[in-house]
Parts: sequence; C-alpha cells; structure tokens
Amino acid sequence: MSRIAALMAAEAASLAVMSSLHLAGRLNGTKPFDPNRAGIAEAIIGVVLAAGAVALLRGRRRAWSIAVAANIFAVVGFAVGLSRTIQGGGAVDIGYHLTVLPLLLLTLLILVRERRAAPAAG
Repeated sequence: MSRIAALMAAEAASLAVMSSLHLAGRLNGTKPFDPNRAGIAEAIIGVVLAAGAVALLRGRRRAWSIAVAANIFAVVGFAVGLSRTIQGGGAVDIGYHLTVLPLLLLTLLILVRERRAAPAAG
C-alpha cells in the first residue's frame, strides 16, 4: 500500500502546485473559468488525497476505505473541474486535467485490485 500512498501523495503535490499557480494569478482563463475557484477546489482535493495517503501509510483500520473515498472524491472533483476548464481554462489547465484524471482513475483501479488480492487487509 505504500506505493499507492506515494502515488496519491504525488497527485496531492501536483494539486498543491496548480492551486498555488491559480491563486497567485499565474494561470488564468476566460469566463466562465474562475482561477480562484479552481485554486480553492484543487487545494481541497489535494488535502483529501493527502489524508488518504497518510491513512494508508499509517495502516489505520479503515485505511483502504479512506483511500478509496479520497480517490472517488478526487475523480468527481476533476470531472467537474474539467467540465469547467474546457469552457474557458487555458491549455495548461486542460492538459493538467486530461493528464491527472486518468492517473486518478488508475489509482482507484489499483486500490480496488489491491483489496481483491488481500481481502483481509484493511
């Protein structure tokens, strides 16, 4: 599970970078895209993913459930973000979403397969 936690931590770190860029006004778009809202959403998703990674690393009782919930939250958040970004975000924003969304889905798939391989783990 530590590899999955590392992947989740890397995803969270990328969200921290993008959030910082949006909130600092370095990445802008056209209406209806709002870089401040994007930055806040990315920060929240990043914190949730980081919490899921920490749960996995600590081996908490419900670590797997927390990690899955964090990834589902991130996937939904990215899907909403992509729909907004396509309407007025820049190429960097769109490219970021199109790159990280499949990575989040892959992380979720790995978690599900890991659980099937070790049903007694938790």
